[in-house]
Order: sequence, then C-alpha cells, then structure tokens
Amino acid sequence: MAAPVGAGAVIAAPHRRRWLWSVLAAALGLLTAGASALEVYTPKEIFVANGTQGKLPCKFKSTNMTGTLTSVSWSFQPEGTDTSVSFFHYSQGQVYPGNYPPFKDRISWAGDLDKKDASINIENMQFIHNGTYICDVKNPPDIVVQPGHIRLYVVEKESLPVFPVWVVVGIVTAVVLGLTLLIIMILAVLYRRKNSKRDYTGCSASENVSPVKQAPRKSPSDTEGLVKSLPSASHQVDLGSLDPPEVLTGLVGPQSQDPEACSTETQGPSHICAVRPLRRTSQ
Repeated sequence: MAAPVGAGAVIAAPHRRRWLWSVLAAALGLLTAGASALEVYTPKEIFVANGTQGKLPCKFKSTNMTGTLTSVSWSFQPEGTDTSVSFFHYSQGQVYPGNYPPFKDRISWAGDLDKKDASINIENMQFIHNGTYICDVKNPPDIVVQPGHIRLYVVEKESLPVFPVWVVVGIVTAVVLGLTLLIIMILAVLYRRKNSKRDYTGCSASENVSPVKQAPRKSPSDTEGLVKSLPSASHQVDLGSLDPPEVLTGLVGPQSQDPEACSTETQGPSHICAVRPLRRTSQ
C-alpha cells in the first residue's frame, strides 16, 4: 500500500529541527569559547644574581572561578635553542616537578590560584638557567590562552642592576613628561608677557605724553630788580643813560664773555649769564 503524498514531508520535519538545533549549539559554543579566553601576565625580562633565589612571577585573569580543574605548567627554553622543556606542573593543590636536571630539587610553588597567581621560585640559580621561561594556565572552560614569556638573565652580583628595567623606564618617562610640562609653562608665560607689552605700546601718543611745563618768562619790569641784586662794583653805571636793550644785552644774552656759561643744556632756560663790563657814563 502506497504511503500518503504528505507523509514524506511530515517525517523530514523532525530531522530539520535537529539539524537547526545542532547549528545553534555549535555557534553558541564558539561564542562561549571566544568569550572565555584566559589572559596571562608576566614581565618581559628579569635579572637574578648568580647563586641566589629567583622568583618567576605569573598572574592570570579568567572569567571563571578557579577550582580542581585549574592547572599551571612551566616550560624552559634554553638560551640559543628553539625547543622548550616542561619542568613543572601544578594541579589540584599538588606539585609535580619534572626530572629535567638543571631544575632538579630547585623548584617550589610560590603562587595562589585563588588570587590568580601562578608564580614559582627557583633556588640557587646558575648561568645554565639563562633563557626564556613560559607560564601556561588552564582553567576550564577557559582553555584558550596565550602563555606568558619571561626572559631571565643570571648575572654576577656586581653586575646586578640597582633598579629593575621597568623602574628605570618609568623614571625616564616621568622626567621627560616633567620637562615637557615645564617648557610649555615657560612658553605660555612668555607669550602672555609679549601680548601684554604689545597692548601697552599700542595706545595713542596723546595718552602717554604728559604736558611739558615751560619756564616762566621774565618781564621787563624785573630788570631793575635783577641789577640791584648784583654785587656792587668800583664803577657806577648810570642806567638812565643807557637804552633798555643795551642794559639787557649787558646782563643776559649771547654777548657774554663766556658763551659756555649761557648754555641752556647745562644751566637751564632761566639762568642768568655773567655780566660783561659796561661802558662808564660821563659825569
């Protein structure tokens, strides 16, 4: 007996729904994986004195709480090589040191997963420990992670930098910024002073120039008083027999025997010049 015409469409419908739900679940999983990326933070480089303990700091950030599935792995890439060797593993509160000879009986756990800390200590560091250290953290479902890399230098105690590199960089940056701000402030002050001088000199001459006071002129009536104030001489002069211009030229003016004594630049406009000898009047 043949099946109804619409039966095939009814049977295929559930398969289509399952396929659609599978696609949605896969897309949701990809989005969740992208949002659940774990970030690891380590310094770029550190310096350790030969024969001392060195701490390799490693911090991480995760969107999920740490738990029994959280694990930490450390690897070492010797100087001058491209391959790395795993020498330490931490999981569920247990330490699993590797058998790599350069680190045997030297590694100790120095982190705290509750504080997102995955640091370790290395005792009695030697020059063979120069190289790159890799910190890798897994915290399911946060498993997409870019491991942190530390470049470690083992140096003599005399060669150990007084300040870490990041401290020196910070100090230099602060000094440069401070000098830049100081220069900007100085330029701003000079600019304001320049503008203020320009505004002051821009006013009209009538506002700046004060009226000059001129010396009072002597009236002809004062001539007799000036003559009377002169010291007496052995020869008497009859002012009545002289014309007024002759009297004045004999007392004041360019006919003085000492022309320099009449200079207005040194004596002033109101100075009286030396009296030249006058002719004797007839008795």
